Amino acid sequence: MKRILSGMRPSGRLHLGNYWGALERWVRLQDSGEYECFYMVADWHALTTGYDDTKEFRQNAEDMVLDWLSAGLDPQKSVLFQQSSVMEHAELSLLFSMITPLGWLERIPTYKEQLRELSEREITTHGFLGYPVLQAADILIYKAEAVPVGEDQLSHVEFTQDVAKRFNHLYGDVFPEPKPLLSATPKVPGLDSRKMSKSYGNTIEISESVESISKKISRMFTDPQKKRADDKGHPDGCVVYAFHKIYNKEAAVREQECREGRIGCVSCKKNLSELLLAAMAPMQKRRAELMKDKGCVRAVLDEGNRKARDVARQTMAEVRRNMGLA
Repeated sequence: MKRILSGMRPSGRLHLGNYWGALERWVRLQDSGEYECFYMVADWHALTTGYDDTKEFRQNAEDMVLDWLSAGLDPQKSVLFQQSSVMEHAELSLLFSMITPLGWLERIPTYKEQLRELSEREITTHGFLGYPVLQAADILIYKAEAVPVGEDQLSHVEFTQDVAKRFNHLYGDVFPEPKPLLSATPKVPGLDSRKMSKSYGNTIEISESVESISKKISRMFTDPQKKRADDKGHPDGCVVYAFHKIYNKEAAVREQECREGRIGCVSCKKNLSELLLAAMAPMQKRRAELMKDKGCVRAVLDEGNRKARDVARQTMAEVRRNMGLA
């Protein structure tokens, strides 16, 4: 089977944007039987922008992995591991940094974008500039042949391909050139129509209670011009309709009813609440069962770390031989 690698920074409990943006696809890739899947808690990557506050790292990682498991990731089918528990990532990143031109790093689009977006933080650090090198090491140490990404991450996969080519040219063929696995993902807006993000406080978490989700749906942003139930609506800019497109098989019917003024926002929200809660119920049930075993997540990560280290050590032995370091 081809091997894939992907990861998430440990930001705690996941929301529906995280689920549809990555996690749902990870589960499908795992269950397809086509890939050997390595899924990583990217805690070193979290340090590149959050190095000044690490007290919640461990708890955030465990909360995130609990959501992974409740969504269907299976440690019998995938390797779930913690980046900082596999020291070989750091060694390979260091070696890659010796052969990576600075110009490659400065050209990556997300570098300047994040400098602008996070201008209030002091992130003009070696680690932030060099995080694509660490990311390349994450991917290549497992000789991953594919990386599931969105279009905004394509430049990072291309960078990793360049690093693999340069290493292979200098020291002999060791690494494959990983291909991006692109896939269309549903656009999940936040409750206020902006991007769903914890920093905006507009999320619905995977682990959230039925009562809390229902209240949030009742407060969702809708068409401001539709003041009465029989007013004709404009669903294109409505958050409720955006969620219907994801969770309602009859979303087209709901759209037509809205446009013709045959349904009000209150009824539309109530229908969405029923559909969303039904879809999330299996995940929440699994999460409740997993929480009964306090050591469950740590046991999963310990086993995943062991499997990941076995592969990483083999790769590093080959790297050292080819570079004349062993």
